[in-house]
Amino acid sequence: MSADRKLFTLVALLIGISVILSYTLTAYTTLLFGVSEFHFVTRQSAFAFVGITLMFALAQLDPDKWLKPIGFTLFFGSLILMIAMPFFPESIVSEVGGAKRWMKIAGFSLAPVEFFKVGFVYFLAWSFSRKLGHHGDMGLKSEFKRFLPYAVVFLGAMFIIAFLQKDLGQVVVLGATLLFMLIFAGSSFRFFLAILGGIFTAIVIFIFTAEHRIMRIKSWWALAQNSVLELLPSSIADKLRVPVEVEPYQIGHSLNAIHNGGFFGTGIANGTFKLGFLSEVHTDFVLAGIAEEFGFLGVMLVVVLFMWMLQRIFKIANRSEDTSMYLFSIGIGLILAFSFLVNAYGISGITPIKGISVPFLSYGGSSMLGACFGVGMVLMASKKAKMN
Repeated sequence: MSADRKLFTLVALLIGISVILSYTLTAYTTLLFGVSEFHFVTRQSAFAFVGITLMFALAQLDPDKWLKPIGFTLFFGSLILMIAMPFFPESIVSEVGGAKRWMKIAGFSLAPVEFFKVGFVYFLAWSFSRKLGHHGDMGLKSEFKRFLPYAVVFLGAMFIIAFLQKDLGQVVVLGATLLFMLIFAGSSFRFFLAILGGIFTAIVIFIFTAEHRIMRIKSWWALAQNSVLELLPSSIADKLRVPVEVEPYQIGHSLNAIHNGGFFGTGIANGTFKLGFLSEVHTDFVLAGIAEEFGFLGVMLVVVLFMWMLQRIFKIANRSEDTSMYLFSIGIGLILAFSFLVNAYGISGITPIKGISVPFLSYGGSSMLGACFGVGMVLMASKKAKMN
């Protein structure tokens, strides 16, 4: 059987849009860094070519033979790299904001965590398919014992990503994916709620153990508090109100860019908030850039393409008879969906900004190639699924 062509086409379209955006949204950034106006679009075009070629190549492989070795290579290989990165010299690993997240390879920077996410999903899918099943009459204590090995693996990864790489956003995405994969693997809803409470507690601890995360929360609340507190009685609202110590610069300009776009947008390359107001809008704030230049219609087009892509991934999962392929496809769909939602909520001020890129749309080779690995492996699995 052949791989799912619709899924391949949808992802290729999203990648094509990212190439256009890497040109239209970088007018100020190219001047700021003193590079050619084609600098970012050239690099993104190279990433796009490699990513689409990678997906196509993976789609040709036999999932029974190749899915497992590729999945475990991504999991263990990227895990080892993330552990070793703090010990590498600056000539190999670049440090930004005190965190060593990127490795310099042939003039490009790659983040192992983007590939780890795909490997982590495969590890969970492979292990859940062997160890877990429907809970039946199993008690909550027995479910916790069954889950303990995965908790150890997740906590280890969480320590590396959140403390060594200072990337709480990735932990949120991975934690949410793990949580929902447990449900699809057969765990009970009460166990789901118990783990949800544990993850929420861990996130709160991580936030209050790092000054930059506390400042980010304050910046978000400074912008959001007025709209939230006006719903409460003044006696309660006054106690919850905090002084605006940190100007919510990025979120404020992001909301202004969205508002400026209106329904139809200002037109391609006519946006103004990319001109120094939003720093590097082609990366984490790409959705705000789309909203300004292409308006509500442009955002809706992107959302429809993204939702259609997710529908194809979940359909492949639903039609897969192999449990590990079923869970892996669901996991990749969840990773992509949560990454999109975390970014969209952040740039619109609903939640604090987490520094998560939009899959396939944000500028950057690591996030694109990591996502292409995930979708390419789903395409490989689709050859065994009974698709219409």
